[in-house]
Amino acid sequence: MIHQLDDRLREEARRYRLVFACPDCASFDPAESDDRDERDERDAAPAGRAPRCSLGYPVAPHVSRSLDDRDEVVFCKAFELR
Repeated sequence: MIHQLDDRLREEARRYRLVFACPDCASFDPAESDDRDERDERDAAPAGRAPRCSLGYPVAPHVSRSLDDRDEVVFCKAFELR
């Protein structure tokens, strides 16, 4: 689902800490060999293996958490919060 962004949605996303990106999803596979507790470390994939969706959906349209540098956000229908 593609949704147009405006300043109001950006502000509400910051205020309510809304998450929508692949790294926040239970189906996201960051391609790490171990389970780390630190969120930022878990989001980084090792060299040679790209992060992926365990359900097979494309990751590229959903991977960025920032709403500041875009006009629209793509929501995944299979998103499930970690």
